[in-house]
Formats: sequence, C-alpha cells, structure tokens
Amino acid sequence: MNLQKSLLIWFAENQRDLPWRRTYDPYQIWISEIMLQQTQMDRVALFFVRWMKEFPDLASLATSSEHKVLKCWEGLGYYSRARNILKAAKLLIADHQGQIPASRKLLQRLPGIGPYTAGAIASISFNRDVPVVDANIERIFARLFNIDLIPKSPAAKKLNWQKAEELLPAGEARNFNQALMELGALVCRPKQPNCSFCPVAAHCLALQYDLIPERPIPKKNTKTIPINMATGVLLHKGLIFIQQRLADDVWGALWEFPGGRMEEGETAEETVIREYLEETELVVRVDSKITTTIHHYTRYKITLHCFIVSLEQSDSDPVLHAAQEFHWLPFEQINQYAFPAGHRKLIQFMKAHKLP
Repeated sequence: MNLQKSLLIWFAENQRDLPWRRTYDPYQIWISEIMLQQTQMDRVALFFVRWMKEFPDLASLATSSEHKVLKCWEGLGYYSRARNILKAAKLLIADHQGQIPASRKLLQRLPGIGPYTAGAIASISFNRDVPVVDANIERIFARLFNIDLIPKSPAAKKLNWQKAEELLPAGEARNFNQALMELGALVCRPKQPNCSFCPVAAHCLALQYDLIPERPIPKKNTKTIPINMATGVLLHKGLIFIQQRLADDVWGALWEFPGGRMEEGETAEETVIREYLEETELVVRVDSKITTTIHHYTRYKITLHCFIVSLEQSDSDPVLHAAQEFHWLPFEQINQYAFPAGHRKLIQFMKAHKLP
C-alpha cells in the first residue's frame, strides 16, 4: 500500500474530534489555524469554543471593537494575531462581500495569513489541491526522507514544500494535509515518537537507518534571558489606575499597571516609583509588596515584582508618555480588560487573597 493511502486510512480511523472539523466552515478553519500558531491544541480547543460564542460569524467579528477582541483572545498570547484577525475581517467585509476566498493567493493578501495558513484554509475548507508545511510536517519529512538539513534553513524549506507538493493526492487535500498534521501531533512526536504505530513506518528512511533521534537535526539549546521588572497597583479613593499600551508596542493595546525593567543597582521599589514618574508624571510611594510573578515569553524569563502604591499628591492627574488611554475603576471591573500574562497572574493573586 502506498504512503498516501496508508496515511488517509489511518486518519479516517484516528482523527480527533475537534470543534472546527465538524463543519469545515472557512471562518472556523481560519480562526482555528490562527489560534494554533504557537499554541497547544488542548488550549486552543477551549479558546475556540469561547471565541465562537462571542463571534459566531465574520459579520459579528468585523463589527466588534478591538477591546472586545483582545479580551476574548486574552490568555492565548501573541496578541498581534488577534489584531490581524480583526483587520482581516474588516477587509473581507469591505472587499470580498463578507466571503473568505478559496484562493491561496488572495488569502495571503490578508493580514496575518502566510503561506501555511493560506494553504490550510484553501485545502481544509475548500479541498483545494494546495500543500501545507508546518512544524509537524517538517519533522515528519525530516524523518520520512532522512533530510540532513538544518530545520528552517532556506534549503530545508524549499525541499519540504517540494515534498508536500509531490505527495499531495489529487482531490484529497483536506484529509491528507490534516492527516500529516495529526500524524505529527499523535505519532511522529518531537520526543518519543511512536514508530511502532506509525502508518507510514515502512516508508521512513530515518527509521530504516536508525536515525530517528537525529532527525530533524537537533537544535542548539537557546539560552534563557532573565529579566527583572516591577509594577505598581495604584490605589486612590477606592479606584485602581490602569493604562492601555500603545498600539505598536509589545503587547500593543493591552491594559497594564505602570512599571518596567529594573535598572542596574535599582531596587524593585525604586523601579516602580521611577516608572510611574516617567510614564505618567505621577509621584507615588510604595505601600506594600503584593507578590512576585514569573512568566516566560519566547526566550525570556520575566520576574515581575508587584506592589501596592499610592499618590504622594492626591490632586495629581496623569500625563501619559507610554500609553494611549487610562482609566480609574473599581477592582471588580478589571475583568472587562485584557492584560498581558504577568499582570493577569497578579490580578488572579489579588482576587485569591481578596486584595486590595
């Protein structure tokens, strides 16, 4: 039995029941594929259901506010994905009569849609004969064809797309592309691949040559960069101060408590006071320590020292230098706003300990 047929039979029997596979609606496939970028499947399934309740179709998304979209995306990270979804939705309504195109070329003109995502939408939603290559497929091909090239190198990318094109059976793009992705997720895993249950093991050169541990070529360990930061929850007359980051900043348009990176020789308390002055021109004093949160962002390990602060001058008004908008609000209303991971952990801690 050839490779394609073996894989298609395996997929028909082993595919997971995922919410976006029940209709293959182009809108749902698009949203799921964007969510799946750099996010684990289990988490995406939960966020996808929540998203579809909030934005069941393209029209409801296109007419929504960025604030609402970011709040619904909160917890998935890489928030530029959510902003691009909203931009693309508005373009689809304005220029495509509210329809998601089947053409890979047209899809790639939309914000946030690259070659892989365009291929996934075209093949999975419309069953167009278009190949896809993602991290799972790169790993499968490295083993299947014993590719001795550095992953993500130009030569490896070219070869992977060539192999994907050659393997694609006419009229079976929807199932075949998903089968490859599913194989990488369930069987041909990065660590401890289950070769004894692989439907294409008979075709795998790396298995034949006993090179599975060396394919793909192992990456060099990336050094984690530690960053120490501090932030202050400003409490005044029973209200809390929050500000919205600039649109083109890291975590653009999300809300935060002012703060920033600790400078050399500076204490966390001194950092909070300095950052408030630089970002808002407010003079604050540190009243108490709340907690310290740790979260990871790409190569960075971010340690965030969190404090309760108050105004030194009660009649001061903020002058924003690192944000586009601010609010004073009761702590009970803070769930209405989207925050980056470290600040979200701080908010969860405050709720759990009934602070402030």
